[in-house]
Amino acid sequence: MRPGSAHPGVRGAHAGALVVRVSARAVGGKATEAALAAVAGAFGVRRSAVTLVSGASSRTKVVDIDAGDPRILADLLARPGSG
Repeated sequence: MRPGSAHPGVRGAHAGALVVRVSARAVGGKATEAALAAVAGAFGVRRSAVTLVSGASSRTKVVDIDAGDPRILADLLARPGSG
């Protein structure tokens, strides 16, 4: 996660992880919440379907995305430009 970005959104990958840029600053969990919302938007799921597993106070976060059928996420990750 990269807080304070001028260009928020899910932007590519680095070291096998998605890079999520958010405009919110890392204060009071605002950047984390913005990152979870950005991930939900990128995968076309409701925000409530994205759960923070670990990394609440870290730039590196692990999330769980409940998209129902796991093949949906696999298909989205395999698309060019999806990460």
